[in-house]
Amino acid sequence: MRNSRPVVTGVDVGGTKTHLRAVAGDAPVADHVRTSDGWRPHDPAAAADWLAGLVREALPADTRPSALAVGGHACETPRQCALIRAALQERLGVPAVVVGDAELLVPAAGLDKGVGLVAGTGSVAVGRRADGTAVQVGGWGAVLGDEGGSAGLVREAARAAWAAHDRGEPPDELARGLLDAFGVSEVPALGAALEAATDVSAEWGRHAPVVFAAAESGSALARRVIAEGGRALAELVGRLAARGVQVDDVVVAGSTVLAQPSLYDAFASSLAERLPSARPLPLRVPPVEGAVALARSIL
Repeated sequence: MRNSRPVVTGVDVGGTKTHLRAVAGDAPVADHVRTSDGWRPHDPAAAADWLAGLVREALPADTRPSALAVGGHACETPRQCALIRAALQERLGVPAVVVGDAELLVPAAGLDKGVGLVAGTGSVAVGRRADGTAVQVGGWGAVLGDEGGSAGLVREAARAAWAAHDRGEPPDELARGLLDAFGVSEVPALGAALEAATDVSAEWGRHAPVVFAAAESGSALARRVIAEGGRALAELVGRLAARGVQVDDVVVAGSTVLAQPSLYDAFASSLAERLPSARPLPLRVPPVEGAVALARSIL
């Protein structure tokens, strides 16, 4: 029998995995996790088809959403999100909202305003000005940006190892860890190994534990890379503040920053120095809760 209560559905499309949660009132309807393979956010029609397929796959056969909110990885501009939203509403015939995945963090934390900061494979920060205009900074990918994310940390660790090699220093714990991780025998060969990656963010990012292990083993280079990563994350918040975003509450999520205390501490201390009024808040619930909250708001 079809549930008579509205089915509120939220989707968090991350860089590697996607989480859909649907509820009717307080009763769970679906909780579904799958990979994000096939997610193409720069093609609105393909993105809408992918999301519509996910909804049909995850919800019971006799159930359709009453309202749908999506936080999408690499949904980087209001225009892009609006195009996906229009295509999705056309396919499902229900009210929908589409935002970047980092915008799920503030509502997931139960807040109406603040900054969402993600440092997982990549890094990005989002917020809104007083007039509601969304502002996003960072998130430029592993080759050019994503400082403080796992892929960016590995890139900067390799740069640090190369610089030490150029200074004539023998490989330290960080360099030796990178050599083992990338399967090469000499520091100069790291360049070709990094360039050989087909999925740069994922393939670089999975080696980030090497950086933290080297720091724990005493590598000054690794500790500097982590400290600089933390400062870069705080700089993202500073850029938002400079553009008129209220940054008193900074909701922090991501598999890297929350799993690595040294990176989180470097971020928090840098944030306190740069913006003393800003308060970092580690997110302790799945970001999909923010998507559910957004879906409730448009019901």
